[in-house]
Amino acid sequence: MKLLSVNVGRAKSVDYTDTPGGRTGIDKEPVDGAVRVTAPGPKGTGGSGLSGDTICDLSHHGGNDQAVYAFAREDLDEWERLLGRTLRNGGFGENLTTSGVDVNGARIGERWRVGPDLLLEVTSSRIPCRTFQGHVGEKGWVRRFTQTVLPGAYLRVLEPGEIRAGDQVEIVHRPDHEITVALQFRAVTTERTLLPRLLDAGDALHPESTARALKYLKTTGQQGS
Repeated sequence: MKLLSVNVGRAKSVDYTDTPGGRTGIDKEPVDGAVRVTAPGPKGTGGSGLSGDTICDLSHHGGNDQAVYAFAREDLDEWERLLGRTLRNGGFGENLTTSGVDVNGARIGERWRVGPDLLLEVTSSRIPCRTFQGHVGEKGWVRRFTQTVLPGAYLRVLEPGEIRAGDQVEIVHRPDHEITVALQFRAVTTERTLLPRLLDAGDALHPESTARALKYLKTTGQQGS
């Protein structure tokens, strides 16, 4: 299991984003050499965990619980087959393009050692948005991406470090629950009845998913006020 590339994006002006100022950093390119990865700070003020990577919409992206976005090269290859065109590493806006890592089967709270120093923890899936659809340039992309359930994973930084293409990825902790990235994605998009199960992931779960699960329990009368 390894990193094929480490990808960062610069802000660009586009006509397909709702971000104030009309700029996005979703178009990421592989980097030569080492990239420093640290916890960026709370959502709303903190951006990407990767040095040199730009996040323009801080209200929806970035922050400690979405510091790093990983996507499997194997899933990009599947999308190449489905779309009938080439997709480069970083093409889905991911910071880490991996090989041999079951990104969507990763459990919430799973911990990855990347290179010698960086320690990451899986928190949630990526939710597709209008900017992603405009970047990919496919009609009905949000719906299609959702139905395919290959969302990729967000991770928080537990121990900072430098990483580079070719670094090994080692799973150093795998929780004993069954809440995977794919299941979390289904729960917050198309199968809301799964939301209560997400709480099995405990404190590792992205706080926004925890809030959704608790709200669902309350509105369905499965817990008291």
